[in-house]
Amino acid sequence: MAQPASRADLINYCKRQLGAPVLEINVADEQIDDLVDDALQLFHERHFDGVVQTYLKYKITQEDIDRGRARGGSSTAGIVTTTASSDIDGASVTFSYEENSNYIQVPPAVIGINKVFRFDNSTISGGMFSLKYQLFLNDLYFFNSLEMLSYAMTKTYLSDIDFLLNTEKKIRFNQRQDRLYLDIDWGNVQKDEYIILDCWRLLDPNDFARVYNDSFLKRYLTALIKRQWGQNLIKFQGVKLPGGIELNGRQIYDDAERELDKIKEQMSNTYELPPLDMIG
Repeated sequence: MAQPASRADLINYCKRQLGAPVLEINVADEQIDDLVDDALQLFHERHFDGVVQTYLKYKITQEDIDRGRARGGSSTAGIVTTTASSDIDGASVTFSYEENSNYIQVPPAVIGINKVFRFDNSTISGGMFSLKYQLFLNDLYFFNSLEMLSYAMTKTYLSDIDFLLNTEKKIRFNQRQDRLYLDIDWGNVQKDEYIILDCWRLLDPNDFARVYNDSFLKRYLTALIKRQWGQNLIKFQGVKLPGGIELNGRQIYDDAERELDKIKEQMSNTYELPPLDMIG
């Protein structure tokens, strides 16, 4: 079908684009399965439609707190030791490094994390006795009681104070680890508290079948199969078939390479989100 709705439909569509069933596509099913996985990986990592911004809520457990508060010595619940040996002045010396397992496990579908939201309990911007609450209670009890400019300037001033006194906590994340490291004071974290992850999660084509009908994915996978087809036929270069037909795998391979270069350039210019400028 012209609009693939499954993995098999996508593969059949790409084969038809290459000439099947009129021509025999000399690519094994196992090779095509690998190429589909490669195309989906690039689609998820580089295409802006391959991921979706979402918010995940996680409840802190006592085990998380114990690992985060581990300091070595008698508290080793979250300590990982790495050793390295070296010969110094003819003697073998062992160096031991301790690392705290201050991380939570993240689902493999999450490929990027923007920030972690915390419940704001500061006296400046959160809680019943905060300045924000008192401002609304005393100054905004009816409309037009306060000029919007004064209100905006007051809010900005309170935000500056909150930023200086309650700095954002540092986080570290790498999608190959599936771990979110929280560099926080775990002594101030309570059991059953929640944190909110502002993250990017890939679109699983098994749940969202329209991924298989993406125009970039169809063109890219077709070019990948074409290159693999040419790669398989290169070793038969110059071999004469009955009727004088000669296979030209090199030409198929070179054509596919040019198509892939053009598609990847279009990916960078059209489908990929531009990198953010860094100043300072």
